[in-house]
Amino acid sequence: MSIAWGKRLAAFGLIAPLLLFLVLFFIWPLVTMMSNAVSDPGAGRALPQTAAALSNWDRSSPPTPEMQAALVDDLRITQDDQLIGDLTRQLNSARSGFRTLMAKTVRTVREQQGAVDLVEIDKRWEDVTFWQAIAAATASPYTDRNLLAAIDMARSPTGEITALPASASANLAILQRTFVIAAGTTLACILIGFPYAMVAASVTGWKRQVMLAAVLLPLWTSLLVRTAAWFILLQDNGLINRLLQALGLIDAPLALLFNRTGVIIAMTHVLLPFMVLPIFSVLIAIPTNLLPAAASLGAHPLRAFWRVLLPLSLRGVVSGSLLVFMAAIGYYITPALIGGPTDQMISSVIAFYATGTANWGMAGALGIVLLVATIALYVVYDRLSSSGTERA
Repeated sequence: MSIAWGKRLAAFGLIAPLLLFLVLFFIWPLVTMMSNAVSDPGAGRALPQTAAALSNWDRSSPPTPEMQAALVDDLRITQDDQLIGDLTRQLNSARSGFRTLMAKTVRTVREQQGAVDLVEIDKRWEDVTFWQAIAAATASPYTDRNLLAAIDMARSPTGEITALPASASANLAILQRTFVIAAGTTLACILIGFPYAMVAASVTGWKRQVMLAAVLLPLWTSLLVRTAAWFILLQDNGLINRLLQALGLIDAPLALLFNRTGVIIAMTHVLLPFMVLPIFSVLIAIPTNLLPAAASLGAHPLRAFWRVLLPLSLRGVVSGSLLVFMAAIGYYITPALIGGPTDQMISSVIAFYATGTANWGMAGALGIVLLVATIALYVVYDRLSSSGTERA
């Protein structure tokens, strides 16, 4: 028994650094992101008396003097400007207008002593919807506001989930754009990668090694360097346009930069190995005598390809497509440098919320949406890989 436990401890010691690395740099950031998306305790910490005063309010009658007095006391006691800023951001995301209202109210409350009439400070304090936003924010430290906003939804003052107007948010449109660009990149990788993998599988020796090394070359170069190189190549005076003009194929430079065409070209170059390698691994396992056998039975080469080779290689095409698509939906650098304003993907929006506005809740919510889509695709990929292994 002691020897068995010793072997288990030794095995655990070997994998302990890897487990520690996963916990510190993957699991912990992931849990933090998810917690920021569904929790926002700033209102409860900044307005404890107001939360107690609002606990029995029916959220439809006019605000009572007790509610106003509790809010004045909380704003006067709370001297943490960072906490007030977080509170203002949280309330303003639920009801526009809170940013100016809170700034004006906090300044006046801190300057005056004794009782303060909030309505005299600003008439908006008579509006029940502002108090409904405060009541919803202080009711619980957990919220689904960010997750709903990530898919252009929101809760009405009565608690019903409703769709946001088109002018209020564009997250779903950006998600749709992300999937369209990823699908276009995947299709381009199939059109280029499948013939390339067929040729690589049909040759042997040093020729095959050269072809595989050529397709793997992008993986050996920094992503930023590759994107910068395409930025130079796709310019109006870049190599591609100058070559096409020299060959007489075009009269004026093609618009290849700051549009979706350039984004798909650059992303295809980066992600092509993830398409070629799965297809190549399937093709080399197919017996080489199948196509000659089909030809001996009178099949045309195109018919032999369509009825014999393509069905047998379909598993590699699907696996490669899922790998490319999963990698493409999270791209950030390439669309940011090569694409225009209408070509930015969901990763750019996540970066904007995280670094531009410090809204970690929305960044985490959009990250969860992207994570769910990636996990769903990975499950499909795992099922296909497992079924392919079982058939083999």
